[in-house]
Amino acid sequence: MAWSIKNMTRNRLIGAVIGGGLVAVLGAAWIIIYAGAYNIAADAPHTGPVYWLLKTVRERSILVRSADIPVPTDLGLEPRVASGAALYKEMCTACHLAPGTEKTELSQGLYPPAPALRDSKLSAEQQFWVIKHGIKMSAMPAWGVTHNDKLIWDMVAFLRKLPSLTPAEYERLSKLAPDHDDAMKGMNMDGAMPSPTTH
Repeated sequence: MAWSIKNMTRNRLIGAVIGGGLVAVLGAAWIIIYAGAYNIAADAPHTGPVYWLLKTVRERSILVRSADIPVPTDLGLEPRVASGAALYKEMCTACHLAPGTEKTELSQGLYPPAPALRDSKLSAEQQFWVIKHGIKMSAMPAWGVTHNDKLIWDMVAFLRKLPSLTPAEYERLSKLAPDHDDAMKGMNMDGAMPSPTTH
């Protein structure tokens, strides 16, 4: 009986210490946040722990949410790659650059920096998810708001080819596809052409 009471007392003490520690940590975090102590300027890099936390949250979120996305089997076909190249040239080069291009004013001012997509280790389904949904607080927009899945898969098709492209091949591909605005015309958000209407 005495041993049981002693054990309960020790467990309560441990619980109180852990609870008090959590309250102290949350209180300190609230004070730091409310005081504006953490510098969110894009020209002031994150501290190591904050960078690790954000990177880990981002990577795990993308991995989990993209796991069950079915990948089209025709991503290697040149019409899809060319369409994606034209879309990439219009929408992505200012931040992510392209073969043979120099850093832009926009790309130099981003933090975190926009990744060099020719070095991307993301799978096709992860690339699709990121392009469609974007990433909070990173300047990566959710292109799925304005582009249907077919066009997003075209961009993924291009990204799968990007690591091996020379500047000349990139230019050739981007000229094969229809203009960005023409590619957008007449498409529903599900990628299908609109049904004809009768008058």
